[in-house]
Amino acid sequence: MKVGLVGQKDNPRARSLVETIGRHLRKIDVEVAVDEVTAGALDADQHRGYGPTGDRFGPETVSVEDLHGCDLVVSIGGDGTFLFAARGVGDTPIVGVNLGEVGFLNAIAPDDAIDAIESIVEERREAGEIATREMPRVRASGADWALQPALNEVVIQGPQRGHGNGIGVTVRVDGSLYTSGHADGVLVATPTGSTAYNLSEAGPLVHPSVSALVVTEMAAELEMPPLVVDNDSEVTVRVEDAEHATVVSDGRVAEEIEVPTQVTLQRAADPVRVAGPSLDFFTALGKLE
Repeated sequence: MKVGLVGQKDNPRARSLVETIGRHLRKIDVEVAVDEVTAGALDADQHRGYGPTGDRFGPETVSVEDLHGCDLVVSIGGDGTFLFAARGVGDTPIVGVNLGEVGFLNAIAPDDAIDAIESIVEERREAGEIATREMPRVRASGADWALQPALNEVVIQGPQRGHGNGIGVTVRVDGSLYTSGHADGVLVATPTGSTAYNLSEAGPLVHPSVSALVVTEMAAELEMPPLVVDNDSEVTVRVEDAEHATVVSDGRVAEEIEVPTQVTLQRAADPVRVAGPSLDFFTALGKLE
């Protein structure tokens, strides 16, 4: 069995936990792979004499895009780290370890990490598979391009925000007109993403058990209320009145598009499979207060 480990960037505590978990997994005959950014930081730490003493920790190094080759992926950090790791997991189960602040994607506390991960490893060895729950993703595409699916949200936005900027948009759901006019942009979120960027744009909270997509206009001149639609719906955004616009998946992967053009948003075929204990949604809401 192989477990991939991804640590929060530039966080010494995350790197320390990656090394501690990795060494423990090796003791129970589990192969360990670490994403290349974390591995580089760990190597630099060891050259400077930081970290545990003893044998050098030299795990296999992989790119985030190759994490799907593991049997389990562990994300250590915040929700941003989880989204980063989820880019490459494919249908490989992923589990999140928080670093003290409970996020919406990281259910395991640092002190419980080794026991929880070892429990998942034993489950895989005994049952041949890992129990998971599915988190849907949304995919944006155009005439000749498609972005990597987003676990949180896709944003279609103008060159910059503010009065006199933005883009002209016409938003349709399954072919029916929802809204049109000038706006900074349009955000389409999953229930998982409803607590992130969507919420900051006055979009609604959606419980993760609800099968839905959320359509939220961003600072529209003639703003319509946010709309919750079935997650099998097709949302199209016709973009006009600008030289260009940008489509962004989970705040990381972007596609610059020439306008006028149309962007299609649909539920992605492959969800993210999350392992380990589930997080109480209402408990996690406390981080928003």
